[in-house]
Amino acid sequence: MNLLFEKFGIETENEHIYQVAFTHSSYSTYNGLEYNYERLEFLGDSVLSLLVSKYLFEKYPHHEEGKLTKLRANYVCQNALIYYSHELGLRKYLKVDLEDSFLTENEILSITADIFESFLGAIFVDQGIEFAKDYISKTVFKYIDEERVFFKDYKSAIKEYGDAEGIGISYLVLNEYGLPHDKLFIMAIYVDGEMMGVGKGKSKKEAEQAAAKVAMEKLGVLDE
Repeated sequence: MNLLFEKFGIETENEHIYQVAFTHSSYSTYNGLEYNYERLEFLGDSVLSLLVSKYLFEKYPHHEEGKLTKLRANYVCQNALIYYSHELGLRKYLKVDLEDSFLTENEILSITADIFESFLGAIFVDQGIEFAKDYISKTVFKYIDEERVFFKDYKSAIKEYGDAEGIGISYLVLNEYGLPHDKLFIMAIYVDGEMMGVGKGKSKKEAEQAAAKVAMEKLGVLDE
């Protein structure tokens, strides 16, 4: 953990909170611990959203609310969080019990995204908002400045396709798993009444995006 502190210039008397930030619930369960990173992830998610929102608000003074919302989604989506986390090497600090939890590679990627937010939550609690802002300016704002694309809005794209072709697009929840704070949703997309794809995600919107991408691939209208 000392290498992590040195890398980000963290001076702390509360090393435990950073241990918590990298502890997955599977590791906690297996080792009889009473903590995991989920509360810090919740906090870090809010801090990230606030800081990115303020940066976009100031960078684009003429953008309306809807455009700012879409821009923010690109930089706080799971793909973006995974990228930030990998770039910073956070995954090597992760404590997760792989053998007993039977986690898939997709779930590991999701956890990799989670720990970017939980680490940010720990930084905010321990170091304050200004330090957190400096951290985000070095890890996220640079990608805003270069207009990096992490997220594509497949739902909007397939809706435009449906409108142009005069066919209906709808979604249906097939299943959902997990505790209220840690859900996994399975969604199906129907194009003109026919199921054209299934997607999963940590929210209904995320699962719908995944399903929409599958449908566009099947329809041959995916432009990437």
